[in-house]
Amino acid sequence: MKYFKLILLLITSSYLTAQIDRVEPPSWWIGMEMSKIQLLVYGKGIAELDPKIDFEGVKLTAIDKVVNENYIFLTLEIDETAKPGNITIDFYKGKKVKTSHDYPLLVRNENAANIEGFSPKDVMYLITPDRFANGDTENDELSYLKEKLGDGNFDRHGGDLQGIINHLDYIDELGFTAIWLNPALENDMEEASYHGYSTTDYYKIDPRYGSNEKFKELVHKADKKGIKIIMDVIPNHCGSEHWFFIDPPMNNWFNNQDNYINTTHIRQSVQDIHASEFDKSGHADGWFVETMPDLNQKNPLVSKYLIQNAIWWIEYAGLSGLRVDTYPYSDRDFMGDWTRDIMVEYPKFNIVGEEWSPNPAITSYWQMGKQNHDGYVSYLPSLMDFPLQIAFVEALNDDFGWGKGFIKAYQMLANDFLYADPYNLVIFPDNHDMTRFYTQVYNDLDLFNMGIVYFATMRGIPQFFYGTEILMNSNKSPGNHGLIRSDFPGGFPGDKINAFTTEGLNVDQIKTLDFFKKLLNWRKSNEVIHHGKLIQFAPKMAGWDEIYSYFRIHNNKKVWVLFNRGNHTQEVEMERYKELIKDYTHGYEILTDQTIDLEKGILMEGKSSLIIELNP
Repeated sequence: MKYFKLILLLITSSYLTAQIDRVEPPSWWIGMEMSKIQLLVYGKGIAELDPKIDFEGVKLTAIDKVVNENYIFLTLEIDETAKPGNITIDFYKGKKVKTSHDYPLLVRNENAANIEGFSPKDVMYLITPDRFANGDTENDELSYLKEKLGDGNFDRHGGDLQGIINHLDYIDELGFTAIWLNPALENDMEEASYHGYSTTDYYKIDPRYGSNEKFKELVHKADKKGIKIIMDVIPNHCGSEHWFFIDPPMNNWFNNQDNYINTTHIRQSVQDIHASEFDKSGHADGWFVETMPDLNQKNPLVSKYLIQNAIWWIEYAGLSGLRVDTYPYSDRDFMGDWTRDIMVEYPKFNIVGEEWSPNPAITSYWQMGKQNHDGYVSYLPSLMDFPLQIAFVEALNDDFGWGKGFIKAYQMLANDFLYADPYNLVIFPDNHDMTRFYTQVYNDLDLFNMGIVYFATMRGIPQFFYGTEILMNSNKSPGNHGLIRSDFPGGFPGDKINAFTTEGLNVDQIKTLDFFKKLLNWRKSNEVIHHGKLIQFAPKMAGWDEIYSYFRIHNNKKVWVLFNRGNHTQEVEMERYKELIKDYTHGYEILTDQTIDLEKGILMEGKSSLIIELNP
């Protein structure tokens, strides 16, 4: 009996050392700038084995075994002689191969390195996938994932990638040329997993949204319609149900790994010349919330893992951009490496970072090309322009009088000298984390329309949140994120209102939908708005009325945008704008399809906007 138990123990031990559960990244490509890659190999007792490869053009140059015996990190160098195929990695125990893994080395898609990122030619449509449309009810609930469907604001509702694919025509007809998709990677959390910001697998689309192949299908079908896909990524933290948080490779894979400490959220400590080290680390190394452990990007194995993950998704899916969540919460030197390596791999790509600050001096610090006071060099091309969003919404809702109203937007725009490239900023009236724009302007349709005109014609890259085009609001609870991300009507079984067909929409909603289509489709082919220089004129106060305007100028063509925030009809003081309109006698107002006789002057109705094309 003892002999039998010993044999059984040896067999069991041999089986355990032969187990490989994951190899990440799951594949790579020949001809990449990043030709030296790190493989994370995970499996029960895998560190007991010794890996070897024999593949022409590929060398195994480093083997890193860490504290946790379930991990090995392998460094492969791929030279220009390597051909596509499966690299067989044999894992030895002594002289015997206990297990093997075939690692795919692939051919890149044609012209993959030159993929063009989003730009001022584009208008983004921001979608929370769980709340837009349910195209496949079979994946709504899966037995092996923790959270099931519910009808609460913070529950899973069943939206998925197929739902977006089914309605690409709708998005295209509206005039959008890019989709920013809130995180679609697996979020196997017990509750409130719908938002996507607690990743539990960095290489797997959440099965309730579809699959990796379905994500590629979305990118491919969107591309056929001239729509780019922008992936939302979170290098700062993962979810507390992530497999490598449950079984971490080493003691410093996360910051404060054994002692949860929440971030201070003092983002200004990054730029503050007076900041203490306590405040700096308290911000960068603390956890965003208790269910989002903070990744230690100072650890070179973590850093390489995250950089490769971003590049893998770009190459695998053919993405046109990344949006980076909580950008200043990550280690700033790591983010420099992360963005640099991506931009080296894809020189025409674009990445936008979230820095939620009202201060352009803070925001501009992160943009590529900025000469910073502390010598910090960033490679991040774009940022979300929160300072302008905050200033303009405040201007719309403001009282009248000295220092109020549009002067706030004017003054904020005057800070553009702080940015290396203000024309590459992403501008927006709201997003998935903010009170709905219609609610922000207190359901005033005239102010709402002025805001849409502003963000569609201002310098930068406009982004609009799904449902803005039909006046979706968060009136019942303005700051409730689950309500802000409500279901899009018509996207779910049983919906009585269908915005895709306009069935059940009220008059204002239909007018707004048509307004979006007209404005964005005009913008889509308008190079003046895409590339035009911006010249603004300070707001002109006249009693309790106020007119603010700016020009976009490109190749002898001009677009003149005007706003009257007051309640009364006002005559535009043409003499003020003589420097830019002196050679023009007529213009074409695109919202009303009317010719404007500039020599007779312009009367602006109260609470209105004008977009006038001036052509030689």
